[in-house]
Amino acid sequence: MEPISFPPSGKFLESIRTSSRALREVANISIEEESIKRLLLSPAFTSSFKRVSAAHGLAMPLNFPSAGAELNLLSILSLLNFGSGYRAPLHAETGHGAWDCMRAFVFSLYITSSADEDDLLSARGIQNLSEAKVAELMRVNVHVEKPHETLKHVTIGELRGPMYDLVKLVTGVLNETGGILVNLGYPDLGMFVLEALKDGRRACSDGNNHADVELVLERLVRAFPAFQDMAVVEGQSIFCFKKALFLIHAIFVRFGSSNPPPLPVPSTSHMPVFSDNVLPSLLVHLGVIDISNSPSLSLLFPQAGSAEQLGALLATAGPGGDAAKILPKDGPSVTASQAYILRAAAIDACELIIRVARTLEEPEWLRDIELPALDMWIWAVAKDRADYRQLARFAAQDTVFF
Repeated sequence: MEPISFPPSGKFLESIRTSSRALREVANISIEEESIKRLLLSPAFTSSFKRVSAAHGLAMPLNFPSAGAELNLLSILSLLNFGSGYRAPLHAETGHGAWDCMRAFVFSLYITSSADEDDLLSARGIQNLSEAKVAELMRVNVHVEKPHETLKHVTIGELRGPMYDLVKLVTGVLNETGGILVNLGYPDLGMFVLEALKDGRRACSDGNNHADVELVLERLVRAFPAFQDMAVVEGQSIFCFKKALFLIHAIFVRFGSSNPPPLPVPSTSHMPVFSDNVLPSLLVHLGVIDISNSPSLSLLFPQAGSAEQLGALLATAGPGGDAAKILPKDGPSVTASQAYILRAAAIDACELIIRVARTLEEPEWLRDIELPALDMWIWAVAKDRADYRQLARFAAQDTVFF
């Protein structure tokens, strides 16, 4: 892909919105108001939104010695919030998807660390993690058996396959981020984030209520390549910054309810959504994102948006079927450009969904929904319903951004 520059300082949030709208329109993807209303007023949405949007997946069954230790773990977890393209092989190997596997891996890093010398979540700890250690703690097999070249009936293990590819991505991100932190003089990623949060709080005192989110987002993206979720696609710059936005909102979720909070907590109600592969795929299936006239995308989801499918998906979930027991299928593989176009469409679609929701008279609570809660509903309902869990999601493996 073409080289891309950062957005102007202080314009990172605005650039996410404007670049997403521009790329969506260039790709000839349509989002109609009637399709949005159909979703918002559907039994599927109104009967589940309040319950499902609270399922953020950020509960931490660990004892932390300090808020700083929890912030560091949360920061590492957000850094590693990718691997969606390995969903099917991860389920086959571990019984869990990418998010649950990454969370279990980070928990293992924390539990097996020693406060004195072997803190695997410190800057030096993640800088020095080996592929073997990552594979061990992820509990995945990175070897593929093949026949020996000369000895009959003998097989040997070779380092390859999807799990090895994922382990290499995880190890590379951790090593790179740890090296940057060490060079900058930070003991861990949490301390870097905490300093940005404090500077953001001071910036808010100047009258800009959203300056904290803007500052933390910019600091994360400029410092660490694993947060630089941006590209040039079809001549358009596109900025998504999914993992950095997720981290900022995770801080709000984990610490915002404490009184007083143990560290500066940004207000995230205005942030764009954290666009991965789930949001655009589900919004295509639910008839909000129309890719039928997009030359590069129209064949990806051939059954999506049909009247028969929409009738079932927009109804209340039917009885029976344990969503958690349904093994996912591989969805359509996409190029990096296709992935960015779809993710941009989801960002813009969610902005439009909130705008339409503000105009509805009934039910009244629809007028108050916010972007992060909408994001959480789309992400969580994809796991909550058995029929949604079977819907194809696009897959891209060679990325550390989603």
